[in-house]
Amino acid sequence: MPKRPAGAAAADFNESQFERVLNNAARLAMVGIGFAVLLVMLQGGQVFLAPVTLAIVVGLMFGPVADRVESWGVPPALSAGVVVLLLLAVIAGFAILFAVPLSEWVARGPLIWEKLQSQLATLKEPLESLGDFQEQVGTVLGTGDAMSVTVEDGSTVTGMAMLAPAVLAQVAIFLASLYFFVATRDHIRMSVLSMCVTRRMRWRTAHVFREVEYKVSRFLLSVTVINLGVGSAVSLAMWLIGMPSPLLWGAMAAVLNYIPYVGQAIMVTVLLAVGLGTQTELFNILLPVACYAGINFVEGQIFTPHFIGRSLTLNPFIIFLSITFWIWAWGPVGGLVAVPTLLIAQSLLTHALPSRPVMPRRPVRRTARMTDRDELLANAAQVIREQREDEEEEGLKPKREEPPQGTGPTGIEPGTT
Repeated sequence: MPKRPAGAAAADFNESQFERVLNNAARLAMVGIGFAVLLVMLQGGQVFLAPVTLAIVVGLMFGPVADRVESWGVPPALSAGVVVLLLLAVIAGFAILFAVPLSEWVARGPLIWEKLQSQLATLKEPLESLGDFQEQVGTVLGTGDAMSVTVEDGSTVTGMAMLAPAVLAQVAIFLASLYFFVATRDHIRMSVLSMCVTRRMRWRTAHVFREVEYKVSRFLLSVTVINLGVGSAVSLAMWLIGMPSPLLWGAMAAVLNYIPYVGQAIMVTVLLAVGLGTQTELFNILLPVACYAGINFVEGQIFTPHFIGRSLTLNPFIIFLSITFWIWAWGPVGGLVAVPTLLIAQSLLTHALPSRPVMPRRPVRRTARMTDRDELLANAAQVIREQREDEEEEGLKPKREEPPQGTGPTGIEPGTT
């Protein structure tokens, strides 16, 4: 039997390796194309997808309320109507809290703007020096013309008139989706379970439904209770320091607290702008911001971990990325659904790709000075050491050498019968 040259074997090996690289690159390219198509679909279907997703999230939140109403013998269609009416009542209550004080602040807007201009007049010299630097950069680059930004004048009334039909359409889609989702959520669950072909798949799918509804409803209801407390505390603090319209700031703090990080930043900016426009002393300007920051710090460090618990906590960096992505895709509605969608994705991945905790055969004994993080890192290092020992033991064992092809004692090739 002729022996193949070593160069041909190396060429075949390089070709197979090149094919594997091409296959991996093609798969990554397909994933990238699919992700790009998903982004385009999310932005293109914002008018429909955003209110429907928000309706599903709110429906999961009010699911326990509908279950309680149905336990009294009320049909699902009627209980869904009760949920929608309850939500409209909550929205109307917040609108009433916002309407009267907000109209007062809108009327005082020109005066506040003049005060802000006078407060910001101290920045005139730094801005002029920035303009001189801009002219110098333009001279170096070969042009003496300063950069300018031209803003075309547009009619605000015309823009609002063009935007109103789209907003009303999204509100109508949201209310209709919320009603039908709450009324038919059990039917949706049974329909999905009926499509599962194996018992194990049905078991996992049922657990996904139960965990998603439990996590989202518990999270949103707990956050709602916490936000009401934050709003009440902010209103009381603003009243004690003599801030005008304390109910407005409390209601705004409660609503913006649904959007982590971004909502708090907006609230601090608003309070700082109002302080600059209504106060003259630095202490009085920063006092509302300090009060709000203190209340928010106590809420984030004490009440939120106590009410929500560690089981519903997520990585802050992942939360920030999710909020940034959904606000970019859907605007303010995206900020509201960012954290609930993370909880839903976490439940889906947990049951679709179940993982076992990595523990060593000989766990590290915890000392009094070790924290949870130290124990976790020590056990991970122990797992790595045990794997290295296993690999070294396998390397020391002599491997059985098979005779070359065609040299079997009876003409029978190794591994054949």
